[in-house]
Amino acid sequence: MNELTTGTGRDPAGPPVTSPAGAAPAGHEGSGRGRPARKRRRGGEGRLAALLLSPTFAVLAVVIAFPIVAAIWDSLHRTSEELDADGLVVEAERFSGLANYTALIGSGRFQTALWNTTFFTVTTVAIETVIGLAMALLMHRAFRGRGIFRASVLVPWAIPTAISALLWRWIFSADGVANAVLGREILWTADGLEAKFAVIIADTWKTAPFVALLVLAGLQVIPDEVYEAARVDGAGAWQRFRNVTLPLVMPSLLVAVMFRMMDALRMFDLPQVLIGTRKPSVETLSQLAWDEAMNLRYGPAAATATVLFLYIALAAYVFVRLLGADMIGEEDEK
Repeated sequence: MNELTTGTGRDPAGPPVTSPAGAAPAGHEGSGRGRPARKRRRGGEGRLAALLLSPTFAVLAVVIAFPIVAAIWDSLHRTSEELDADGLVVEAERFSGLANYTALIGSGRFQTALWNTTFFTVTTVAIETVIGLAMALLMHRAFRGRGIFRASVLVPWAIPTAISALLWRWIFSADGVANAVLGREILWTADGLEAKFAVIIADTWKTAPFVALLVLAGLQVIPDEVYEAARVDGAGAWQRFRNVTLPLVMPSLLVAVMFRMMDALRMFDLPQVLIGTRKPSVETLSQLAWDEAMNLRYGPAAATATVLFLYIALAAYVFVRLLGADMIGEEDEK
Protein backbone atom coordinates (compact mmCIF):
# COMPACT_ATOMS: atom_id res chain seq x y z
CA MET A 1 0.00 0.00 0.00
CA ASN A 2 2.82 2.37 0.81
CA GLU A 3 4.35 1.75 -2.60
CA LEU A 4 1.07 2.51 -4.34
CA THR A 5 0.51 5.71 -2.41
CA THR A 6 4.05 6.95 -2.93
CA GLY A 7 3.68 6.61 -6.71
CA THR A 8 6.53 4.16 -7.44
CA GLY A 9 4.47 2.62 -10.25
CA ARG A 10 4.76 -0.92 -8.84
CA ASP A 11 1.86 -3.32 -9.59
CA PRO A 12 0.79 -5.06 -6.39
CA ALA A 13 0.45 -8.32 -8.36
CA GLY A 14 3.66 -8.18 -10.36
CA PRO A 15 6.87 -6.34 -11.20
CA PRO A 16 7.05 -2.58 -11.44
CA VAL A 17 5.30 -1.06 -14.48
CA THR A 18 7.52 1.18 -16.57
CA SER A 19 6.72 3.26 -19.61
CA PRO A 20 8.79 2.86 -22.77
CA ALA A 21 11.16 5.67 -23.53
CA GLY A 22 9.64 8.45 -25.65
CA ALA A 23 6.06 7.21 -25.25
CA ALA A 24 3.32 9.83 -25.21
CA PRO A 25 1.42 10.42 -21.98
CA ALA A 26 -1.94 8.78 -21.50
CA GLY A 27 -4.72 10.44 -23.44
CA HIS A 28 -2.36 11.90 -26.08
CA GLU A 29 -1.68 8.85 -28.22
CA GLY A 30 -3.25 10.37 -31.38
CA SER A 31 -2.03 13.95 -31.05
CA GLY A 32 1.13 13.37 -33.07
CA ARG A 33 -0.77 11.75 -35.89
CA GLY A 34 -3.63 14.30 -35.93
CA ARG A 35 -1.46 17.36 -36.45
CA PRO A 36 0.03 16.34 -39.86
CA ALA A 37 -3.45 15.25 -40.97
CA ARG A 38 -4.88 18.66 -40.20
CA LYS A 39 -2.00 20.34 -42.03
CA ARG A 40 -2.56 18.17 -45.07
CA ARG A 41 -6.28 18.93 -44.99
CA ARG A 42 -5.68 22.67 -44.76
CA GLY A 43 -3.14 22.53 -47.56
CA GLY A 44 -5.62 20.69 -49.75
CA GLU A 45 -8.33 23.27 -49.02
CA GLY A 46 -5.93 26.09 -49.83
CA ARG A 47 -4.99 24.53 -53.17
CA LEU A 48 -8.66 23.95 -54.00
CA ALA A 49 -9.52 27.57 -53.15
CA ALA A 50 -6.64 28.84 -55.30
CA LEU A 51 -7.79 26.61 -58.16
CA LEU A 52 -11.38 27.84 -57.94
CA LEU A 53 -10.30 31.49 -57.75
CA SER A 54 -7.73 31.27 -60.54
CA PRO A 55 -10.21 32.21 -63.34
CA THR A 56 -11.20 35.32 -61.37
CA PHE A 57 -7.58 36.25 -60.79
CA ALA A 58 -6.84 35.74 -64.49
CA VAL A 59 -9.70 38.04 -65.54
CA LEU A 60 -8.63 40.70 -63.02
CA ALA A 61 -5.06 40.49 -64.30
CA VAL A 62 -6.23 41.02 -67.89
CA VAL A 63 -8.75 43.82 -67.33
CA ILE A 64 -7.11 45.64 -64.38
CA ALA A 65 -3.48 44.78 -63.79
CA PHE A 66 -2.33 44.77 -67.43
CA PRO A 67 -3.80 48.21 -68.33
CA ILE A 68 -2.28 49.73 -65.18
CA VAL A 69 1.16 48.28 -65.91
CA ALA A 70 0.89 49.32 -69.57
CA ALA A 71 -0.08 52.88 -68.61
CA ILE A 72 2.84 53.17 -66.19
CA TRP A 73 5.19 51.79 -68.84
CA ASP A 74 3.95 54.28 -71.45
CA SER A 75 4.25 57.14 -68.96
CA LEU A 76 7.97 56.43 -68.65
CA HIS A 77 8.53 56.68 -72.43
CA ARG A 78 8.25 59.43 -74.97
CA THR A 79 7.46 59.09 -78.67
CA SER A 80 9.64 61.03 -81.09
CA GLU A 81 10.04 61.19 -84.86
CA GLU A 82 13.35 60.10 -86.37
CA LEU A 83 14.82 59.30 -89.79
CA ASP A 84 15.59 55.71 -90.61
CA ALA A 85 18.39 54.42 -92.87
CA ASP A 86 16.29 55.14 -95.98
CA GLY A 87 15.56 58.71 -94.95
CA LEU A 88 11.94 58.05 -94.03
CA VAL A 89 10.33 59.59 -90.97
CA VAL A 90 9.46 56.96 -88.38
CA GLU A 91 8.22 57.17 -84.83
CA ALA A 92 10.57 55.95 -82.12
CA GLU A 93 9.78 55.33 -78.49
CA ARG A 94 12.51 56.31 -76.06
CA PHE A 95 12.76 55.82 -72.32
CA SER A 96 12.38 59.20 -70.62
CA GLY A 97 12.12 58.23 -66.96
CA LEU A 98 10.12 60.74 -64.94
CA ALA A 99 10.38 63.47 -67.58
CA ASN A 100 6.70 63.20 -68.47
CA TYR A 101 5.72 63.55 -64.81
CA THR A 102 7.97 66.54 -64.14
CA ALA A 103 6.73 68.30 -67.27
CA LEU A 104 3.14 67.49 -66.32
CA ILE A 105 3.36 68.77 -62.74
CA GLY A 106 5.00 71.98 -63.91
CA SER A 107 2.32 72.57 -66.54
CA GLY A 108 -0.25 75.26 -65.83
CA ARG A 109 -2.87 73.31 -67.75
CA PHE A 110 -2.40 70.30 -65.47
CA GLN A 111 -2.66 72.43 -62.35
CA THR A 112 -5.88 73.99 -63.63
CA ALA A 113 -7.32 70.57 -64.49
CA LEU A 114 -6.36 69.24 -61.06
CA TRP A 115 -8.06 72.18 -59.38
CA ASN A 116 -11.21 71.76 -61.52
CA THR A 117 -11.35 68.05 -60.71
CA THR A 118 -11.03 68.69 -56.99
CA PHE A 119 -13.50 71.58 -57.08
CA PHE A 120 -16.17 69.62 -58.93
CA THR A 121 -15.70 66.63 -56.64
CA VAL A 122 -16.04 68.58 -53.39
CA THR A 123 -18.89 70.79 -54.62
CA THR A 124 -21.04 68.24 -56.39
CA VAL A 125 -20.63 65.52 -53.75
CA ALA A 126 -21.53 67.93 -50.95
CA ILE A 127 -24.65 69.21 -52.74
CA GLU A 128 -25.72 65.74 -53.85
CA THR A 129 -25.31 64.36 -50.33
CA VAL A 130 -27.63 66.98 -48.84
CA ILE A 131 -30.21 66.73 -51.63
CA GLY A 132 -30.00 62.93 -51.77
CA LEU A 133 -30.53 62.64 -48.01
CA ALA A 134 -33.55 64.93 -48.21
CA MET A 135 -34.99 62.95 -51.12
CA ALA A 136 -34.46 59.66 -49.28
CA LEU A 137 -36.25 60.98 -46.17
CA LEU A 138 -39.16 62.10 -48.35
CA MET A 139 -39.36 58.79 -50.22
CA HIS A 140 -39.28 56.93 -46.91
CA ARG A 141 -42.43 58.63 -45.66
CA ALA A 142 -45.80 57.04 -46.36
CA PHE A 143 -47.98 59.22 -48.62
CA ARG A 144 -50.25 58.79 -51.62
CA GLY A 145 -48.29 58.43 -54.85
CA ARG A 146 -45.05 57.41 -53.18
CA GLY A 147 -44.39 54.67 -55.76
CA ILE A 148 -44.71 57.11 -58.67
CA PHE A 149 -42.46 59.60 -56.89
CA ARG A 150 -39.79 56.95 -56.29
CA ALA A 151 -39.86 55.86 -59.93
CA SER A 152 -39.65 59.44 -61.22
CA VAL A 153 -36.70 60.21 -58.94
CA LEU A 154 -34.67 57.40 -60.49
CA VAL A 155 -35.23 58.59 -64.07
CA PRO A 156 -32.26 61.03 -64.13
CA TRP A 157 -29.94 58.30 -62.85
CA ALA A 158 -31.16 55.88 -65.53
CA ILE A 159 -30.41 58.29 -68.39
CA PRO A 160 -26.90 57.86 -69.87
CA THR A 161 -24.58 60.71 -68.96
CA ALA A 162 -23.91 61.73 -72.56
CA ILE A 163 -27.64 61.97 -73.27
CA SER A 164 -28.13 63.93 -70.05
CA ALA A 165 -25.36 66.33 -71.10
CA LEU A 166 -27.02 66.88 -74.49
CA LEU A 167 -30.31 67.61 -72.71
CA TRP A 168 -28.71 70.20 -70.46
CA ARG A 169 -26.78 71.67 -73.39
CA TRP A 170 -30.11 72.41 -75.01
CA ILE A 171 -31.45 73.87 -71.74
CA PHE A 172 -28.38 76.10 -71.29
CA SER A 173 -28.18 77.25 -74.91
CA ALA A 174 -28.46 80.96 -75.71
CA ASP A 175 -32.15 80.63 -76.59
CA GLY A 176 -32.79 77.74 -74.17
CA VAL A 177 -35.10 77.23 -71.25
CA ALA A 178 -32.67 78.50 -68.59
CA ASN A 179 -32.30 81.94 -70.17
CA ALA A 180 -36.03 82.11 -70.86
CA VAL A 181 -36.81 81.46 -67.20
CA LEU A 182 -34.17 83.90 -65.94
CA GLY A 183 -35.13 86.53 -68.48
CA ARG A 184 -31.56 87.28 -69.45
CA GLU A 185 -29.01 85.90 -71.90
CA ILE A 186 -26.17 83.99 -70.24
CA LEU A 187 -23.52 82.07 -72.16
CA TRP A 188 -23.65 78.93 -70.04
CA THR A 189 -21.78 76.66 -72.45
CA ALA A 190 -18.98 79.06 -73.36
CA ASP A 191 -16.35 79.32 -70.62
CA GLY A 192 -15.95 80.85 -67.21
CA LEU A 193 -17.93 80.73 -63.99
CA GLU A 194 -21.22 80.13 -65.81
CA ALA A 195 -19.84 76.94 -67.33
CA LYS A 196 -18.87 75.70 -63.84
CA PHE A 197 -22.42 76.33 -62.62
CA ALA A 198 -23.82 74.48 -65.63
CA VAL A 199 -21.68 71.41 -64.93
CA ILE A 200 -22.57 71.43 -61.21
CA ILE A 201 -26.32 71.74 -61.89
CA ALA A 202 -26.31 69.01 -64.53
CA ASP A 203 -24.23 66.63 -62.42
CA THR A 204 -26.39 67.20 -59.33
CA TRP A 205 -29.58 66.50 -61.29
CA LYS A 206 -27.99 63.36 -62.71
CA THR A 207 -26.49 61.71 -59.62
CA ALA A 208 -28.35 62.99 -56.55
CA PRO A 209 -30.92 60.17 -57.05
CA PHE A 210 -28.09 57.64 -56.69
CA VAL A 211 -27.29 58.97 -53.21
CA ALA A 212 -31.01 59.00 -52.39
CA LEU A 213 -31.37 55.36 -53.45
CA LEU A 214 -28.54 54.12 -51.22
CA VAL A 215 -29.68 56.21 -48.25
CA LEU A 216 -33.26 54.97 -48.70
CA ALA A 217 -31.99 51.39 -48.49
CA GLY A 218 -30.36 52.27 -45.17
CA LEU A 219 -33.52 53.96 -43.86
CA GLN A 220 -35.69 50.94 -44.57
CA VAL A 221 -33.70 48.66 -42.25
CA ILE A 222 -34.12 50.93 -39.20
CA PRO A 223 -36.68 49.32 -36.86
CA ASP A 224 -39.81 51.32 -36.08
CA GLU A 225 -39.40 50.44 -32.39
CA VAL A 226 -36.40 52.78 -32.22
CA TYR A 227 -38.51 55.75 -33.28
CA GLU A 228 -41.34 54.72 -30.95
CA ALA A 229 -38.92 54.61 -28.03
CA ALA A 230 -37.59 58.05 -28.97
CA ARG A 231 -41.14 59.46 -29.06
CA VAL A 232 -41.88 57.96 -25.66
CA ASP A 233 -38.77 59.70 -24.31
CA GLY A 234 -40.12 63.00 -25.63
CA ALA A 235 -37.75 63.46 -28.58
CA GLY A 236 -38.95 65.84 -31.25
CA ALA A 237 -38.61 65.47 -35.02
CA TRP A 238 -35.19 67.16 -35.17
CA GLN A 239 -33.91 65.19 -32.18
CA ARG A 240 -35.07 61.92 -33.73
CA PHE A 241 -33.30 62.81 -36.98
CA ARG A 242 -30.08 63.87 -35.30
CA ASN A 243 -29.86 61.15 -32.63
CA VAL A 244 -31.59 58.21 -34.31
CA THR A 245 -31.87 58.49 -38.09
CA LEU A 246 -28.53 60.06 -38.93
CA PRO A 247 -26.31 57.71 -36.83
CA LEU A 248 -28.12 54.59 -38.03
CA VAL A 249 -28.10 55.59 -41.70
CA MET A 250 -24.50 56.81 -41.61
CA PRO A 251 -22.92 53.57 -43.01
CA SER A 252 -25.14 53.72 -46.11
CA LEU A 253 -24.52 57.43 -46.47
CA LEU A 254 -20.74 56.96 -46.30
CA VAL A 255 -20.88 54.26 -48.97
CA ALA A 256 -22.86 56.59 -51.23
CA VAL A 257 -20.47 59.49 -50.64
CA MET A 258 -17.40 57.36 -51.35
CA PHE A 259 -18.86 55.99 -54.60
CA ARG A 260 -19.84 59.49 -55.71
CA MET A 261 -16.43 60.88 -54.78
CA MET A 262 -14.62 58.27 -56.87
CA ASP A 263 -17.03 58.83 -59.76
CA ALA A 264 -16.68 62.62 -59.62
CA LEU A 265 -12.88 62.41 -59.68
CA ARG A 266 -13.19 60.57 -63.01
CA MET A 267 -15.62 63.14 -64.46
CA PHE A 268 -15.23 63.27 -68.24
CA ASP A 269 -18.32 62.85 -70.41
CA LEU A 270 -20.54 65.48 -68.76
CA PRO A 271 -18.21 68.51 -69.22
CA GLN A 272 -16.92 67.08 -72.50
CA VAL A 273 -20.39 67.01 -74.09
CA LEU A 274 -21.99 69.90 -72.21
CA ILE A 275 -19.19 72.49 -72.48
CA GLY A 276 -16.60 71.02 -74.83
CA THR A 277 -12.89 70.29 -74.89
CA ARG A 278 -10.02 72.63 -74.05
CA LYS A 279 -12.16 74.85 -71.82
CA PRO A 280 -9.90 75.89 -68.92
CA SER A 281 -12.79 76.63 -66.56
CA VAL A 282 -14.17 73.07 -66.64
CA GLU A 283 -11.38 70.86 -68.02
CA THR A 284 -10.75 67.87 -65.74
CA LEU A 285 -7.84 65.44 -65.53
CA SER A 286 -9.75 62.86 -67.55
CA GLN A 287 -10.32 65.41 -70.31
CA LEU A 288 -6.66 66.39 -70.24
CA ALA A 289 -5.54 62.76 -70.59
CA TRP A 290 -8.01 62.24 -73.45
CA ASP A 291 -6.86 65.37 -75.27
CA GLU A 292 -3.19 64.36 -74.96
CA ALA A 293 -3.96 60.91 -76.33
CA MET A 294 -6.00 62.34 -79.24
CA ASN A 295 -2.97 64.43 -80.19
CA LEU A 296 -0.78 61.30 -80.18
CA ARG A 297 1.14 62.35 -77.08
CA TYR A 298 0.77 58.98 -75.43
CA GLY A 299 3.53 59.46 -72.84
CA PRO A 300 2.02 62.60 -71.27
CA ALA A 301 -1.47 61.08 -71.60
CA ALA A 302 -0.39 57.95 -69.71
CA ALA A 303 1.34 60.10 -67.08
CA THR A 304 -1.86 62.12 -66.58
CA ALA A 305 -3.93 58.95 -66.29
CA THR A 306 -1.47 57.46 -63.80
CA VAL A 307 -1.55 60.59 -61.64
CA LEU A 308 -5.34 60.52 -61.71
CA PHE A 309 -5.33 56.85 -60.70
CA LEU A 310 -3.03 57.58 -57.76
CA TYR A 311 -5.16 60.58 -56.78
CA ILE A 312 -8.33 58.48 -56.70
CA ALA A 313 -6.63 55.67 -54.76
CA LEU A 314 -5.24 58.12 -52.20
CA ALA A 315 -8.57 59.90 -51.80
CA ALA A 316 -10.41 56.61 -51.29
CA TYR A 317 -7.85 55.42 -48.75
CA VAL A 318 -7.99 58.66 -46.76
CA PHE A 319 -11.79 58.63 -46.86
CA VAL A 320 -12.00 55.08 -45.54
CA ARG A 321 -9.40 55.65 -42.85
CA LEU A 322 -10.86 58.92 -41.59
CA LEU A 323 -14.61 58.56 -42.12
CA GLY A 324 -15.42 55.08 -43.31
CA ALA A 325 -14.34 52.83 -40.43
CA ASP A 326 -17.84 51.39 -40.12
CA MET A 327 -17.79 50.28 -43.76
CA ILE A 328 -14.97 47.81 -43.23
CA GLY A 329 -15.94 46.71 -39.73
CA GLU A 330 -13.02 48.22 -37.84
CA GLU A 331 -15.29 49.75 -35.21
CA ASP A 332 -16.76 46.34 -34.39
CA GLU A 333 -13.32 44.80 -34.12
CA LYS A 334 -12.20 47.45 -31.64
